[in-house]
Amino acid sequence: MEMNSELKEILSPGKTVLLIWDVQNRLVHNIFNTQSFLESTKSVISSARRNGVQVIFSKITPLSDKFESPVRKYFFKNRFATMNQVPNGLDLTIEPSDSDIVIPKNTASMFIGTNFEMLLRNAGITTIAITGIATEFGVESTARDASNRGFFPVIITDAVSSYNKEGHDRSLENLKNMSIQLKSEEIISLWNQ
Repeated sequence: MEMNSELKEILSPGKTVLLIWDVQNRLVHNIFNTQSFLESTKSVISSARRNGVQVIFSKITPLSDKFESPVRKYFFKNRFATMNQVPNGLDLTIEPSDSDIVIPKNTASMFIGTNFEMLLRNAGITTIAITGIATEFGVESTARDASNRGFFPVIITDAVSSYNKEGHDRSLENLKNMSIQLKSEEIISLWNQ
């Protein structure tokens, strides 16, 4: 099978969801490529909606301090201190439409502590196209978990970002052998065929 027709089949709108990972004000405010990231992400979302691809937003929903993971508190204490200074920091930066799904979550994987996998299996979804922040944390964790659970992870490389460009670049390199990596215009072109 030719690569382009194979990708078209993998990314068929009826088999694919578009996951918008943690595009929230406090994260968007700190990434290295805010403007281009938002433009690419918005373009992919518009294309997904036009082509019948379900859009799902993840949303960091912190637990109360007593129930928050001590591991997360330890590793993220310095980052959270600066991020919490952003007004409306936990609000989604891009407004979901009425047909989009918003899933609150507390970990760096969409598959842990949510009903995400159940939704995908119930709908016959086999592919997860991923955008969002941060590439080396939740995007990579979710892509790895997706692959381990038998879903095709597709990273939209110009629609993922981080506060740490080196970490972002390393993560994309790490994921090359376990994910499909496309630019926003490539996935849009496949959906428009």
